Amino acid sequence: MTNPLTDVKNADVIFVTGSNTTEAHPVLGSYVRQAKEKGKKLIVADPIKIPLAEIADVFLQIKPGTSLALSHGMLHIIFAEGLDDKAYIEQNTQGVEELKELVKKYTPEYTAEICGVEKADIIKAARMYAGASVSSILYCMGITQQVNGVNNVYGLSNLALASGNLGKPGSGVNPLRGQNNVQGACDMGALPDVFTAYRKVTDHNARKSFEDAWGVKLSGETGLTATEAIPAALEDKIKMFHIIGENPAVSDADSNHVKKALKKAFVVVQDIFLTETAEFADVVLPAACFAEKDGTFTNSERRVQRVRQAVAAKGQTDWQIIMQLMNLLGYKCHYDQAEDIFTEMRALTPSYAGITYGRIEENNGLCWPCPNEDHPGTPILHIEKPLKGKAEFKAVEWQPAQESLKTEYPVLLTTNRIQHHYHTRTMTAKTKAIDEYYPDCYVQINPADAATWNIANGEFVEIVSARGTVKVKAQIADSIKKGTASMPFHWPDGANVLTCAAELDPISKVPGLKLVGVSLRKI
Repeated sequence: MTNPLTDVKNADVIFVTGSNTTEAHPVLGSYVRQAKEKGKKLIVADPIKIPLAEIADVFLQIKPGTSLALSHGMLHIIFAEGLDDKAYIEQNTQGVEELKELVKKYTPEYTAEICGVEKADIIKAARMYAGASVSSILYCMGITQQVNGVNNVYGLSNLALASGNLGKPGSGVNPLRGQNNVQGACDMGALPDVFTAYRKVTDHNARKSFEDAWGVKLSGETGLTATEAIPAALEDKIKMFHIIGENPAVSDADSNHVKKALKKAFVVVQDIFLTETAEFADVVLPAACFAEKDGTFTNSERRVQRVRQAVAAKGQTDWQIIMQLMNLLGYKCHYDQAEDIFTEMRALTPSYAGITYGRIEENNGLCWPCPNEDHPGTPILHIEKPLKGKAEFKAVEWQPAQESLKTEYPVLLTTNRIQHHYHTRTMTAKTKAIDEYYPDCYVQINPADAATWNIANGEFVEIVSARGTVKVKAQIADSIKKGTASMPFHWPDGANVLTCAAELDPISKVPGLKLVGVSLRKI
């Protein structure tokens, strides 16, 4: 996030898109509600009529996969009506002329046809967002889990840059992370192409700093993403998976092909419960839960916070397991405590260099970048100017996803999360008071579609995609747009049996989990 979580209360306009915020991020969702109660304006764009849509000043119930087109349509209005911040654009950006040329064709009529919304609502949203003194964008996986996910983010960035909504309180482009410490894991280089602080493995100078510290020679080749590693195992290019705190047999797209890969490879699972993935494991390493650990988490707003051990671990914590593995594999190392690892890490990570356990304690956490111990941290990014000097507008064309063009699968299924379950129910399914609210998977369909297919509420339906078939109960919901359906991903017999892993975003390598072509019939 470019801005702190509570900063959303300082916005005059909040634009929520691709995020069911009150369900998936309830604390931040409560901040949005508080801001609305104080008279702030709210724009919501989503294929589903989420709870925040009920209080929105503008609700754009767009078709799945059309977020970029909506951004272009709003930019068309912003440039055509002179709502752009010309001074900010001149001083801080580059590439605006190419973007202006691209969005000329995205008239309200053209955009409304693509997105399936009223052109008047697109115009109103554009004027509201760009006409306010300060506006904030909040987005989540409805934006990123698309085959054009990176381009979707470019579209939102373009909106912020065109309106000068960057580098000031209440503004920004703010991605909401899907799980605890996802931000911290990425910061630490848990990605195939970077070291800590997002320094590329192909960068000789970055690589040398780690080689000097560790006394080893490191590869300069980019590795595979998780979505690339699964098919690589089926092709005998990957021989082993070491899976820590993840359940890809349920959470990854096209779960049938994931299971085939897990059966073929040698699998090590390090987790606190026997997950569906652990059932494929050759070796299970019992991990420690959060209450048994000492260390840090980094949240969505880049705030590094302490986590303290509350109970004695029954076995070894994760870092102790990994340390032993490194020694057994030939890299001799030793740490006495989690803080030793943190100290080594920050010596090699410029954005964390000024963060110490003591300073975290004194300041209730610190936001990176924090380059030295005299630095206060950086809650808001890009304050004086974009960190890279000149921010780039990205003129990228919208293209429909292939899944939306399959005539044999005419219904557009999108996946979602519900407040009562966390990720793949590894923990929440074991908690009766939580699980009894939603013990089984289901699909939500529009009343008009239900009438066409003669489906009553609670009846079982069969949903088929090119990857598989699931049978679940139907919920008739007018929050769902006609011609679309929605299903939670939490269950092993749910949405990810149907989703596609073959078509990926060319940059992020993320599959289109939020748009699946399916057919649906009553059983």
